[in-house]
Amino acid sequence: MSALMRSALLGAARSARLERAVTRLPVSRDVVSRFVAGTTTEQVVAAAETLLRSGRFVSIDYLGEDTTDLARAEATVEQYRTLIAALGRLPQAETTPGAVRPLEVSVKLSALGQALPRDGHAVAREHAHQICAAAEAAGLWVTVDAEDHTTTDSTLAIVTELRADFPWLGTVLQAYLRRTEEDCRALAGPQSRIRLCKGAYDEPESVAFRDRAEVDASYLRCLGVLAAGQGYPMIASHDPTIIAAAGAAVAAARRKCEEYEYQMLYGIRDDEQQRLTAEGNHVRVYIPYGDQWYGYFMRRLAERPANLAFFLRALAGGRG
Repeated sequence: MSALMRSALLGAARSARLERAVTRLPVSRDVVSRFVAGTTTEQVVAAAETLLRSGRFVSIDYLGEDTTDLARAEATVEQYRTLIAALGRLPQAETTPGAVRPLEVSVKLSALGQALPRDGHAVAREHAHQICAAAEAAGLWVTVDAEDHTTTDSTLAIVTELRADFPWLGTVLQAYLRRTEEDCRALAGPQSRIRLCKGAYDEPESVAFRDRAEVDASYLRCLGVLAAGQGYPMIASHDPTIIAAAGAAVAAARRKCEEYEYQMLYGIRDDEQQRLTAEGNHVRVYIPYGDQWYGYFMRRLAERPANLAFFLRALAGGRG
């Protein structure tokens, strides 16, 4: 996919006018169901159970971001409480101390109030603390998602504070940011969990690599740092080249299968997820759900030409 097309799709992800148009198309919801596991807690838990039975792990994200209303942020926390309670009733929530937890929730701090005009940082930190406490009681992990580069300092500061109470708390680093290799060095200590992804926002060249080869090279450098560190690397990629290189990197670091994991998105490369699982690897599937799917969906279209082609074919069929 051309850089121009990717930028256009990422720009569209933030357009309220386009969101209204796309979400009103009946065919859109049919296509989105490939990537988003429904709108309700019951639907996403059912999808999670199916994946767990296949030997995979799950990380569930209640979709939403850029919240500027305190009541909405509080409602998001309550939704996570409901989700965590439901997941906590699954047999996989019972793990031994220190073991890898098959069940996890992912949270975006901007959905918890980080963008509020007053005290957003403190509000998001408190809301994330509440979610972590509920997850700890239920036997789940939490990972804090990455968003655009303007939030990175606040996000990593909140994660550092929360890890004083929840040392297992994970976070996401994006390899396309120029700062990320140094962030990996700073965060690869004992008990750390870092999900390394390429990045899914349209960032300026001053802070991010924009050439695909540069992003890939940065990813591999960052992965090398994490593999050599003391934490638990989480290799988030669908790229066959990256996956092959990751296998070599963890082998060189003499890591056992239980000391790292692969992560992929719900609805993408299911055959590869199953192959990696069959070979004895830990594979975690990131499962989004909820009504606020537009931004997430547009970023998935921007990432892979196959996703965009799939959507366009569905639109053409829907008009016939």
